[in-house]
Amino acid sequence: MELPHRHPHPQPHVIMSDDAKAKAAEMKALGTAAYKAKDFETALTHYNAAAEADPTDMVFHLNIGAVYLEMKDFDKSIAACTKASEVAMDNRADFKLQAKACARIAKAHNLAGSKEKAVEFYDKALSNHRFKDYLVAKQKIQAEIKENKRLAYIDPTEAAAAKARGNEFFKTARYPEAIKEYSEALMRNPDDTAFTSRIYSNRSACYTKLATFDAALKDAKACITADPAFIKGYLRKANCLIMMKKEEEAINTYQEALKIDPNNGEAKEGVQKAYQAKYGNEANMSREEKAKKAMQNPEIQAIVQDPIMQQILQQMQQDPSSAQAHMKDPVISAKIMKLAESGILEMR
Repeated sequence: MELPHRHPHPQPHVIMSDDAKAKAAEMKALGTAAYKAKDFETALTHYNAAAEADPTDMVFHLNIGAVYLEMKDFDKSIAACTKASEVAMDNRADFKLQAKACARIAKAHNLAGSKEKAVEFYDKALSNHRFKDYLVAKQKIQAEIKENKRLAYIDPTEAAAAKARGNEFFKTARYPEAIKEYSEALMRNPDDTAFTSRIYSNRSACYTKLATFDAALKDAKACITADPAFIKGYLRKANCLIMMKKEEEAINTYQEALKIDPNNGEAKEGVQKAYQAKYGNEANMSREEKAKKAMQNPEIQAIVQDPIMQQILQQMQQDPSSAQAHMKDPVISAKIMKLAESGILEMR
C-alpha cells in the first residue's frame, strides 16, 4: 500500500469546535486506557469515535494502527497509518507526525515479513524526520535482508561443484576463472571451516601464480584462521612472504609449519630458502645498500629515531672510546649491535 500523493491544490483548513476537540480527547483517553489494559477491541471503539469526532487529527488513526499492530493484523495497521498520513497532509500536520506514520507502516511491513517494503517506508519516514531510531531500524532490516540472502545462497552441493570447476581451471592455468569459481565455492559453503580452509589455500595459489601477493597472503592467512592445523596454509603464507622480500617473517612462518609437522620437507627446504634469500643477498651488498635496506625495517627505524640513541650515536661519533661504556648496558648494547649488523653503524 502506497502513501497518497499530496493534493495538487491546498485543501481548505477545517477548524474544529472546542466541543468536538474535547469529545475527541475524551474518547482518545478512554482508548488509551483500554490499549494499556490490552483490551484492544474496546480501544478500537474509542479511537474510532475520537477520529469521527475530530477528523482533522491524524493521531487517532495512528493509534488505531498501533492497536492493529498489537493484534498482528498488519494489513489493517498499514491501512490505518496510511489514513493517518492522508489526514496529516490534508491538515498540514507536523512533519514529525507524518514520519511517525511512515515508520509505523514500515514496522508493520517488517513484522509481516515484507522487509524491502519496510526499508522503503523507513526511507519515507527519514525524508520527513531524520530520527536516529528510524535510521537504526532501517539499517537493522537491511542487515537482515543481506544475511537472509547469504543464508539462502548456501548450498554445499553447489559449493563442491564450484570447487571442482576451480580445480579444472587451475590445472589448465586459467587462474582468473579458477579464482571466480573458488570465490563462488566460499559463498556457497562459508561456514564449513574444513572446506573453506582448502578453498582459501587453492585461491591463494591462484593469486600467487598471478603475482598478486597481497591477495595471496590474505587468503593464506584466512586459510590458517579457518584451520590452524592445516599445514598448507602456512606454506602458502611463507611462500608469499618470500616473494614479498619479507624473509624473516617467512622463516618464522615455516617454523610454525614445522611445529605441526617436524618432518615436512617443503617447510624444511623453505627455511633454508628463506635464510639464503635473506643473508645470501645481503652478502653481496655494499654497506650502503645494506643500510638502505635496513632502514625499511620498522625495528631499525625505531632505534634510529629514539632520542636517547641519537645522543649516544652522536657521542660515539665524537668520542669513539665512549662506545665501551655504552656497551656495558645490555639494552643499549643490543641496539648498537643491531645497527652494526644492518650496516647503518660502522664499528671501529
